[in-house]
Amino acid sequence: MSFEPKLKETRWNISHEKEIFANWQKEKIFRFDPNAKKIFSIDTPPPYPSGKPWHIGAAAHYSQIDMIARTARMLGFETYFPIGIDRNGIPVERHTEKKFGIRMQDTPREKFIELCKTALDDTEAYMIQIMKDMGLSGDFENYYRTDWDEYRKLTQSTFIKLWNEGLIYEATRPNNYCKDCRTTIADADITYEDRESDLIYIKFKIKETGEDLIIATTRPELICACQAIIYNPKDERYTNLKNLHSISPIYNKTIPILAHSEADPNFGTGTMMICSYGDYEDVRLFRELKLKEIIAIDENGLMTKSAGLYSEMPIKEARARVIEELQNSGLITKREHIMHRTPICDRSLTEIEIIPMKEFYLKQLPLKKKLLQLQKKIKFHPEFHRQRLIDWINSITIDWPISRRRFYATEIPLWYCSNGHACTPKPGKYYQPWRENPPFKKCEKCNSTQFIGEDRTFDTWFDSGISALFIAKFGKDEKFFNKIFPTTIRPQGKDIIRTWLYYSILRCFQLTKKIPWKHAWIMGYGVDEKGEKMSKSKGNVIDPAPILEKYGADNFRFWNAAEASLGQDFRSSEQRIQTASKFLTKLWNISRYISIFPKPKTTKLTDTDKWILSELNRTIKESLEGYEDFNFFIPATKIREFAWNIFADHYLEMCKARAYGEGFTKAEQESAWFTLHTCLESILELLAPICPFITDFISRQLYHKTSIHDEHFPKATWKFNYSKFTSKILEFNSKIWNEKKLKNLSLKDEIKTEISKELKIFEKDLKAMHKIKV
Repeated sequence: MSFEPKLKETRWNISHEKEIFANWQKEKIFRFDPNAKKIFSIDTPPPYPSGKPWHIGAAAHYSQIDMIARTARMLGFETYFPIGIDRNGIPVERHTEKKFGIRMQDTPREKFIELCKTALDDTEAYMIQIMKDMGLSGDFENYYRTDWDEYRKLTQSTFIKLWNEGLIYEATRPNNYCKDCRTTIADADITYEDRESDLIYIKFKIKETGEDLIIATTRPELICACQAIIYNPKDERYTNLKNLHSISPIYNKTIPILAHSEADPNFGTGTMMICSYGDYEDVRLFRELKLKEIIAIDENGLMTKSAGLYSEMPIKEARARVIEELQNSGLITKREHIMHRTPICDRSLTEIEIIPMKEFYLKQLPLKKKLLQLQKKIKFHPEFHRQRLIDWINSITIDWPISRRRFYATEIPLWYCSNGHACTPKPGKYYQPWRENPPFKKCEKCNSTQFIGEDRTFDTWFDSGISALFIAKFGKDEKFFNKIFPTTIRPQGKDIIRTWLYYSILRCFQLTKKIPWKHAWIMGYGVDEKGEKMSKSKGNVIDPAPILEKYGADNFRFWNAAEASLGQDFRSSEQRIQTASKFLTKLWNISRYISIFPKPKTTKLTDTDKWILSELNRTIKESLEGYEDFNFFIPATKIREFAWNIFADHYLEMCKARAYGEGFTKAEQESAWFTLHTCLESILELLAPICPFITDFISRQLYHKTSIHDEHFPKATWKFNYSKFTSKILEFNSKIWNEKKLKNLSLKDEIKTEISKELKIFEKDLKAMHKIKV
């Protein structure tokens, strides 16, 4: 009989991917049925369209979220895979300022909001297209935005509920403040960097003796706000200072000198200024020692009147001028360059100041113990990332400040009557108190009819923390909500465990008394070839769009799945993607070869066939273990190892003569055909969540009239135990190939050798494969 491949093309053509994606949409094979019994729901992270290019690591992250969805379907679940776009908060405001050459504070609020609404449209379209190009099987027809009225309405409704329950309150407290973003920020939005700083050794006078007291500080501009000097009571150098006072330079203020264990004898001179506020140690000590705070820095990042001659100066300028005056007065004894651990805003990378401000707070301290118990109910993938959440919960010392002084975010739904009472509207509508009259006539507490609307907005995480509720239609469709919530899984990056993950647990538990999901899937960072973080300033950012155009989605997806185990950082480069693409070339060649032969429905298997089916069994089991843990590194590497290094390199060669019917019976030939197709079909089904395009294409050509994504994973049903022969078979084949190479023989040349007793059951195939003369 003649053998012609059903797969006509000699190489996998990535142009098929667009056709296949269009076909999926036409067939609606990923449409979600909420009435199904087994539901798998994904609290998909809505990406932020902050600019181009989209980080290749983030794109890889979303391709793996799609692998989660496809895995769930092949495990037999009806899968809910919503798609959203995050368009709230500081990043969109900064993008708008940059795009239109304006400043938010100098632009009418209404005009600025209108510009924000469209500023990200082009970037959003670019990101959505990349998602489609990667083959995401999410619900693009109904994708949502976090700046939609519907989303903001839900955020406001949750605030009203918690406000009425007494879980939200207003207070004036020292807060983290970013002078660049012009707003309060939460501890979770702060990162720390070691930055260069000068440690200045300054002469203070001891009031009672007239002696010098040298104090080292990195913040000399805060001398005006210094309210105490401390030394460690165990530091024998300063025991004589008990109950004495110092005179501050420049301001000539009398300041108490106190013994306190927080003073580090090994830092500077061992004495410390306690100012309002250099850091949170100052905040704590001000409370403990009942010191009166002095506000030295205002909301614009300028020194206040308390700074005297330096008022209205930017902080760094004031610092330089203070140092200059101290130097000219002979009050600096030493200047030391150090690396100082500096708190910075995660968004703007600006150094944080601590400023007393009136803000709204959501109670979280009373829930710390409960949250530590709740997190035990969530299965982490991988488990080691759980510790990041535990450490964060344990580190919390204050309630969460949820109000911000921004424009493009969800407004706090409050109005104040003329007597200062805060009044809340009924939930169910999106309110903008800064521009609207209240939906009520009078204050319920005092009957006042005059109102002023609140102009502050919510912290972005206050919005993002209810994503699981929004996609489950909380407060909108009770039947749907009960089907979906808690959602099955939250996929996200490790960098936002202390923000999005934590705030979601807190918010959802306060509102529903339930955890928001059963699984938390945490991915590592995509870094460059050297293992360094990618950034535009370094010039090492890779745009995924041209990569996808050049190599196609499946090669991109296989690369990131096989690059590193779940939760670990993974290296990104075009070379790595190109190298990974060799596997799909190999898979196409294997498939094209096997497509030559028909597939019998039944057959009597030879020992060689039983051996490879035993290996297939093992591959299925190990791959499914990886899939069930959503660790795609495991199936990617196990399938590649089996398909390339065992199935193609050894079994295909061992059964080739038999498949062509050269010296074998018809039954033996059909056994080879059956086994070749059984292995290939299983490989395609195992690989389908990772490489959805090529597997669907080949499967439709050879095995299924409908999509492979309507199928379930193969089962390890073969009962043979032939894997014990694997190492011996591989060793024997390698030995013969090496012998032929040493003798300058081609693989088609005959060779004389002995086949060991334990491999005798494979003798017929081995002889035909190697042209062995016994």
